[in-house]
Amino acid sequence: MISIDSSSATPPFEQLRVQLMQQITSGELAGGTRLPTVRKLAEDLGLAPNTVARTYRELESDGFISTRGRNGSFVTPQGDQAHAQAQEAARSFADRIRKLGVSDAEAIRYVTAALRG
Repeated sequence: MISIDSSSATPPFEQLRVQLMQQITSGELAGGTRLPTVRKLAEDLGLAPNTVARTYRELESDGFISTRGRNGSFVTPQGDQAHAQAQEAARSFADRIRKLGVSDAEAIRYVTAALRG
């Protein structure tokens, strides 16, 4: 959950940038995760679209996200190549599980069994 403190001395774009970076580095936002559009995030947070656009540009410049034109902005997998590929595989798996209508608990059981087997 992202929140912007309008009474803070830290500019809103910096608050947003830091919170998104923390979510990416902690794994809360996995590699391959699609971020909300600039307009949607700005609307949700009560910010100007230019504020969110600036944040996205800075995160892209620092290698935390990549923008794929009209397809949107996505979290860039972090860490070494093995971890980056694992994050992408996890994102693909999660997307497929949602499409199949399988619950999170069932999906975790499947993964646990597959890792043991």
